[in-house]
Amino acid sequence: MARWRPAALLVVALAAVLSAAWRADALSVTVTDTECIHEFVPYEGDTVSGNFVVVDHDIFWSSDHPGIDLTVTSPGGNTVYTLKGKSGEKFEFKAPRGGMYKFCFHNPYGAPETVSFYIHVGHIPNEHNLAKDEHLDPINVKIAELKEALESVTAEQKYLKAREARHRHSKLNGLGTCMRSYYISGMFSTL
Repeated sequence: MARWRPAALLVVALAAVLSAAWRADALSVTVTDTECIHEFVPYEGDTVSGNFVVVDHDIFWSSDHPGIDLTVTSPGGNTVYTLKGKSGEKFEFKAPRGGMYKFCFHNPYGAPETVSFYIHVGHIPNEHNLAKDEHLDPINVKIAELKEALESVTAEQKYLKAREARHRHSKLNGLGTCMRSYYISGMFSTL
C-alpha cells in the first residue's frame, strides 16, 4: 500500500470537511411587535450560536425602555433559549434535536426597531460518524473543530461591527450640523 504524503492527506481531509453541510445567515429585521425567523438544525447536539444588535437603540430608547426579548423554540414547541430586555447579546446552545427552530424577537415598546441578527449552525462530527480510515478520522475532527472556532471569531467580528456601526450612527445623530461635518472630515483625514 502506497504511503500518502501528509500534505495530500491534509488536502483530502480539508476537502471532506468543506463539503460538509453548514450554514451561516446574517440579516436585518424590523421588529414592531413580534418577528420570527426559522432556521433548520440538521442534527441533535449541533451547536447553534449567534448574536443580535438593536441598531438604533441609543437614539430612540430612554433609560426605562424594556429592551428586545429573544425566545428560541425547538421543533417540539419547547423553549430552549430566552433573553429578556436586551439591546444586543450573543447566544449559544446545543440543539436538543434536529429540525426547524423558531427565533422570535418581541418588542414590548411597539415602536419599530431594526435588529441585526446573525446565526450559525455548526456540526462537529465525532470519529464514529466519519469514514473508517484511522489516519483521516482525527484530522477531520480537528479540522471541524478549527472551522467551528473560526466561525466563532467571525460571529464575534460581525457582532462588534454591528455595535460599532450603531455607536457611530448615534454619535452622528447627536452632533450639530457644524460638528457633524467636522467629525466626518476628521474621519476622512485619518484614512
